[in-house]
Amino acid sequence: MNSREKKYLIAHFSRKGNNYVSGKIVNLPIGNTEVIAKMIKEITGGDLFRIDTIKPYPEDYTETTVVAKQELHSNARPELLDYVVDIDAYKVVFLGYPNWWGTMPMAVYTFLESYDFSGKTIIPFCTHEGSGLGSSARAIAKLCPKVEVVNAIAFHGGSAKNARGEVERWIQKWQK
Repeated sequence: MNSREKKYLIAHFSRKGNNYVSGKIVNLPIGNTEVIAKMIKEITGGDLFRIDTIKPYPEDYTETTVVAKQELHSNARPELLDYVVDIDAYKVVFLGYPNWWGTMPMAVYTFLESYDFSGKTIIPFCTHEGSGLGSSARAIAKLCPKVEVVNAIAFHGGSAKNARGEVERWIQKWQK
């Protein structure tokens, strides 16, 4: 399938700044998930949409993990800063996020619950430092039962900037 036959949305949640990468805390100018999202945009010509919360996460990595764990345990739905204007314009949604505590950040849950994705295809991609997709693909299928969730993939965050070939192969595999 030619990428121009469908209109793609590349929605992603990503955290720049202090992050855990390859066993240490480093300061990232662009979050790993956003790095992958931009590669997908270059390959597919899709539209980028950044999932962001009104209340920012702490700058400190460890503090962010505490907040993320609290949100997960309370099943929180953080309020989003912005929303996609016309979700109906898209047939396929690449959905990117880091693996936080075995699943997606709760802001991604807010994003998924904010729209009717019926009849669309969601292609999840996550970045991680050893935990893979966790339960995120199952969570997406549960939240959006009237969508096709396909070709989920996990990219090692520390290798994101060098993952162009892997991203291309993954997209080509799905398009066949």
